[in-house]
Amino acid sequence: MSDRLKKLNDLLRDEVAKILLIELEKDDGILVTVIGADVSPTLEHATIKISIFPTVKENQILEKIKKRIYQIQQLLNKRLTMRPVPKIRFEVDRSEEHANKIDEMLKNL
Repeated sequence: MSDRLKKLNDLLRDEVAKILLIELEKDDGILVTVIGADVSPTLEHATIKISIFPTVKENQILEKIKKRIYQIQQLLNKRLTMRPVPKIRFEVDRSEEHANKIDEMLKNL
């Protein structure tokens, strides 16, 4: 991965995290963490990986974010000076959940 892509991934992660903080501030008891961003080599698309707590509300919150994706994209377009800004989509990152399951299995051995 090139340095430019790494910097863009970090920038998108940080900016989307700030936007989600504003957009979801009214939701009490919900913690949405932006884990990372993965920008395509063509810079056209970006997958934003998020973690949602509590996990029982994961689908509900993800749907809420997807319904607001146009607003989130517009805010991101205003914040970034690059053109074109990659089109974003959200994906729940389950790596921590998977790691916890492996830890539990290892403890039970």
